[in-house]
Amino acid sequence: MADTETVSFPQNRTCPYQPPTEYRPQRDGRRPLSPVSSARLFDGRRVWLVTGHAEARALLVDRRLSADRENPAFPMLAERTAASARRRIELIGVDDPEHNAQRRMLIPSFSVKRTAALRPRIQETVDRLLDAMIEQGPPTDLVSAFALPVPSMVICALLGVPYADHDFFEAQSRALLRGPGAADVDKARDALDEYFRALIERKRSDRGDGLLDELITRQLDTGAVDGEELVRLAEILLVAGHETTANMISLGTFTLLQHPDQLDRLRTSAELMPTAVEELLRFLSIADGISRLATEDIEVGGVTIRAGEGVVLSTSVINRDEAVYPEPDELDLGRTSRQHVAFGFGIHQCLGQNLARAEMEIALRTLFDRLPGLRLAAPADEIPFKPGDTVQGMLELPVAW
Repeated sequence: MADTETVSFPQNRTCPYQPPTEYRPQRDGRRPLSPVSSARLFDGRRVWLVTGHAEARALLVDRRLSADRENPAFPMLAERTAASARRRIELIGVDDPEHNAQRRMLIPSFSVKRTAALRPRIQETVDRLLDAMIEQGPPTDLVSAFALPVPSMVICALLGVPYADHDFFEAQSRALLRGPGAADVDKARDALDEYFRALIERKRSDRGDGLLDELITRQLDTGAVDGEELVRLAEILLVAGHETTANMISLGTFTLLQHPDQLDRLRTSAELMPTAVEELLRFLSIADGISRLATEDIEVGGVTIRAGEGVVLSTSVINRDEAVYPEPDELDLGRTSRQHVAFGFGIHQCLGQNLARAEMEIALRTLFDRLPGLRLAAPADEIPFKPGDTVQGMLELPVAW
């Protein structure tokens, strides 16, 4: 790892829909950045930084890279998470065979067919929230009034979690993802642990029709999983199931309002929406920074990643690789972008991607159909967005119509 190629990771974006320029200096006339170079984390640790599309897809299917966050050598991207207890994170933070077993038990609930069956419920949720916005009148904060409650309501319905508790679990999700300190992260995890233990216990004597109820019947009652594993699975599904999509809806809306030519194109060609969602996923890359640990030596991109070294994959730059996407810094809603890695790739590719796509398509289409005059209610450069060490998105989005 040559010092001349080392950049700091993560960094804050200066524009909410553009990667930090330091991640990709080849685009502003400075030294070229190799597809596999090096980065320095908050604690001074040196890791391999992957920014090439081909190299990323090769590594994300390589079983010699581990996602096990309980390993003390695993690269952590923020001080609050590194200082916090290295608790087991099911599904996304475990390797096979445990990961495969967990994924297989959940795949049917997130299939294309199951998602299609949920579309009427998603549409109903979107319409109800927009009705409330319109009745209240402008201006409003689109994050709290629309972008957050859409996926939050949907994942609650899917899991069988009472939406009446949304203020509680949304607050815990914010603490998990944004801290500010290790104590806040631990406190939030403890609170969610306690919440799901109690909810699972209630459901064991009073079953509903949600996914959590199904898992209790098919997995917990049969001894296939224990109570603590089910608690942790429920937590990751709930947090990931609303937080990421909420950010895509809010940041997607902001980005379209900042690109009126593309928004006009979408309004006049409604059939573009599925393609537009893929392009927004590529362009925004809100989960920027996939961490892995090498368990064996790996040759990739002209370098050797040694066993025990950390690897960080910058999705925001990978998804703007000029070898795959011509004019990658341009938002083009007609672009074929399905090769992006916004949902990851390989065995850990996002389980809920079908649901996220459906929510984005319905939310964005209905929002701009029903509010054709939608506009920002504050100067774009004054609207706050999230720091680089968490999922990217808008902290608030004041709009009028």
